[in-house]
Amino acid sequence: MEINIVAPEQDLPLERAYVVNMSIKSFKGRKNVEVHLFRGEWDPGELESYDWTAILGKSHQEMEEDDKDAVRVIMEAFTRSERDQLVQYLQNRYAGRLTAIQSAALPFPVPSGIAPLAAMPEDENMGRIRLEKVPNYPLDFSVHGFYDLSAHPPILRDEQF
Repeated sequence: MEINIVAPEQDLPLERAYVVNMSIKSFKGRKNVEVHLFRGEWDPGELESYDWTAILGKSHQEMEEDDKDAVRVIMEAFTRSERDQLVQYLQNRYAGRLTAIQSAALPFPVPSGIAPLAAMPEDENMGRIRLEKVPNYPLDFSVHGFYDLSAHPPILRDEQF
């Protein structure tokens, strides 16, 4: 399994700035399925604790809908400590099932119009994995993963050659 953690290129305006994705070797009949991981929930008090004017250039009251999506994207991100815990968990629990784990910092300012992963629809191709539902889940924060099966090739059986 390849692990690629990219250091931020700039000083980050807050600690909650890291995104993580993993590639699953085989998932729902597809190979090398990329899953974008994100925090499934957060304390509303944390949302109020940040200086959004410094982070996004607007106060919470001045924000438009695109800005509120940027806030949700940030709240879905992990702190460095959470990222490290998550990567360690994935290495320990799923090493044989994953081809890669990747992480990088969000770009700041967060681009306008970016959609939070929790807002992505679920259908026959797109869905969510809820890691905290797995027995003996050890982390103290929930982690969800968004995937799109249509972006990955199917696994071919020997008889199809």
